[in-house]
Amino acid sequence: MAVPDPVDARLLALVAEAGRAAVHEIAARAGMDPREVASRLIALSATGLPLLVGVECDPNGLRAALAPPPPQQQQPHWGHPGQQQHPHPHQPVHGTPSGAYPVHGTPSGPYPGPSGPYPVHGGHTGAYPPQAFPQSTPFPAQQHPQSTPFPVQPQQPPHHQPPQPTQPPQPADPVLSTWGPPQSSSWARGDQPALPAGPRTGKVGTTLETIGLEGEQLGIQLVEVVDPADFLFTAAGYRLQEGERAVVVHTELTNRGQIPFASLPDLYLVLITTDGRQVSKAPVSLSSRPPHRIGVNPGETAGGHTVYVLPESIDVVSVKWSARSDDDKRSLTWSTLD
Repeated sequence: MAVPDPVDARLLALVAEAGRAAVHEIAARAGMDPREVASRLIALSATGLPLLVGVECDPNGLRAALAPPPPQQQQPHWGHPGQQQHPHPHQPVHGTPSGAYPVHGTPSGPYPGPSGPYPVHGGHTGAYPPQAFPQSTPFPAQQHPQSTPFPVQPQQPPHHQPPQPTQPPQPADPVLSTWGPPQSSSWARGDQPALPAGPRTGKVGTTLETIGLEGEQLGIQLVEVVDPADFLFTAAGYRLQEGERAVVVHTELTNRGQIPFASLPDLYLVLITTDGRQVSKAPVSLSSRPPHRIGVNPGETAGGHTVYVLPESIDVVSVKWSARSDDDKRSLTWSTLD
């Protein structure tokens, strides 16, 4: 079948050349976002092409990530011989309101000690002897709310065991901790560091500074703009249509902070024409002008070349870099006019 979209044709050519490769590897060779590459390949596989888009994982790692957190242990209630035990702490006991076990008639909250019978004055933790609470004597809490259910002396409060260490909290979801719940106001992040006070516009050869989406401190230099670059385009084995020309842009990105830059440096690098339109990069790479690679570690500088194809009649007035296509607060612009 025919593939009219040149981007799809380029992806299929890369897949046919590799035979078998991960989506992010194809995306790196094509200079595209891996999510867009995956979406295009899945759509192409549904058209009947001999193409299978798969996924590979660590089964044990996924099961561990999906496993629910262990349930919190319930502290049991302990009664007296002859009194019915209730398995749930919120079930009524002898008609009294549900809640923690009362001592001296005042609410005390859940017992912080380990599970087991209630200790009194260091005594044994088993059941009380029969002579202290005969089986024929009903529990007097109903008739005398102010009476003490245990022979506890007021001068000597019961000794509480030190609280046991609680279950450590489960690690937060990295997506939710970064962006908040989807469709909530926290997605419009207001906790980002302030942008550098330096200029955000310059000429070819100028280095401009900005802040990435995750707080990365970036310095980006527009090294060179080759316009036209038809000879580089055709030398790499590509063909231009009638009335088209190629443009090659060379940029360098320096990570000056401590946070790794995990994206493609030229993912949203576009050309601005005289009528204000934006020209996105073409999904091709030139052997004589190596493309950008994904990720720049702290303290490193990475360079690469970006290829564009546009009509011969359209003039380019500037080059614009953005951290995201809809984010102009961090964008940088270089004029290509003399």
